[in-house]
Amino acid sequence: MSGGVQMQKLIEGHKRFLAEVFPAKKSHFHLLAESQAPAWLFITCADSRVVPDLILGTEPGDLFIARSIGNVVPVTNLDVDGVTATIEYSVEALKVQHAIVCGHSDCGAMKAALDRKSLANLPQARRWLDHVEAAFAHRQPLNPADGESAELASLIRGNVVAQLKNLHAQPPVARAVTEGRLTVHGWYYDILTGRIEEYDEELKKFVALVE
Repeated sequence: MSGGVQMQKLIEGHKRFLAEVFPAKKSHFHLLAESQAPAWLFITCADSRVVPDLILGTEPGDLFIARSIGNVVPVTNLDVDGVTATIEYSVEALKVQHAIVCGHSDCGAMKAALDRKSLANLPQARRWLDHVEAAFAHRQPLNPADGESAELASLIRGNVVAQLKNLHAQPPVARAVTEGRLTVHGWYYDILTGRIEEYDEELKKFVALVE
C-alpha cells in the first residue's frame, strides 16, 4: 500500500466519522467539548492490536490512556517522563477512580526483553526496556493454554505484576490508594481469544475477568 493510499484510508475513515458517527453522538461530544471526567486511567502498550474502546465498549471521555512499548510505569530518579506525568495528572487533577495496567499476548517489547540483540539499532527502545527487567523476577506459572507462546506469556504476565508494583510506588497513586479514592488493577489481554485476565493480588495469580 503506497503512502498516498494509506493516508487516503484515514481520510475516508474520517469522512465516515463525520457522516455517520459524529451526528449520532453529537450531544455527547458537545458535553465533552470543554471538560472531561474519565473514571479510568488505562496504562497499556503502544501495540496497534490493543484498542481499548473496542475491547471494553467504552465511549469518548471514559478512558484516560497512557501508552508506551511494554506498558511500562517507570520508577526512576531521573527527569520526568510522559507516563508518570500522565499518571500524576489523571490521579491528582482528573481524580480517576481506577488505574489499570494492561499487558497483552505476543508483546514485541517482551520478545525484545528476551532477545536484546534485536534492539541493536534501537538505542532509545533498549534503554526504555530497562524498565521491564523486573518482569523476570515475577514470571507467572506456564499456562498450557498458551501453547508454544507459554514462556513469553509467562513473562508478559510477570511484567504486568512488575509494572503494577511500580504503579503502586508512584507517590500520587500511593496517596490516593491510602485515602481510599483509587483502586489499582493489573490485566492481561489475549489477542487471539479476546479475553482479559486480572491479577488477584491476594491469590498472587491471574484469573479470568469474565467467566
